[in-house]
Amino acid sequence: MTALAERLELDSLTTLDWIGIVFAVITATVHFVIGLTFVPEPGGFLFLLAAGGFVGAIVLLLVDYRRPLLYVVGIPYTGVQIVAWYAINRPAGPADISPATAMDKVTQLALIVVLVLLYQWEA
Repeated sequence: MTALAERLELDSLTTLDWIGIVFAVITATVHFVIGLTFVPEPGGFLFLLAAGGFVGAIVLLLVDYRRPLLYVVGIPYTGVQIVAWYAINRPAGPADISPATAMDKVTQLALIVVLVLLYQWEA
């Protein structure tokens, strides 16, 4: 067994934790795919970094590393993704938002709600 597999603390995860993990995997996947399409441009690397942040947080959550801190840091981290997208793209209306982008932003908003709830329950 690997060192990571030995450190997993899955029994302590709640259903809401798992929902948050699913949301984080979805947005990480979207950022990873977009990042790959734009590499070697600087924007591509930023998308890959964002994806890595979500994946890293998932790993830390799975090994039960300071979960309340992960929740509280994840809220602005995810919120910045939404604000940055809007600042860069400045959509004039719904026609300017692709279905993939809409799915990602709704997923990120849902992730923020889950993180807020998880943090409130931990506090």
